[in-house]
Amino acid sequence: MALKIFVVSLMITLLSGCVIAVNTDDWEEERWFSKQNKNAERLEQLALGTMQTTIRAEWGVPDFSEAFVRKQSEYTVLYYRTRHNEHDGKTTKDETTPLVFVGGELVGWGDSAVEHAMVE
Repeated sequence: MALKIFVVSLMITLLSGCVIAVNTDDWEEERWFSKQNKNAERLEQLALGTMQTTIRAEWGVPDFSEAFVRKQSEYTVLYYRTRHNEHDGKTTKDETTPLVFVGGELVGWGDSAVEHAMVE
């Protein structure tokens, strides 16, 4: 009996402080799903004319961004993750929704808004 108590005490001492990480990818995946779902919900509440600074403050850093000048107007396109296509651990543009700004003001979102901005 004393030997069992000694062995158990020894194991507890040796194993104390050990951390076993199992499925750490699950946490990362949950984080991305949460982020994309929140962004998808935000899309429903977007309003034309919202300033880019306001969007960045509320949505955070975009997954991708682009900028260009056309007819003396400055265009900025911010891409935020809003859907999941492939379980590869990477965000690609086809998993994002573009938000189009002219002079810092939101003028549209979605692929058609980008296409429209390119032909204007």
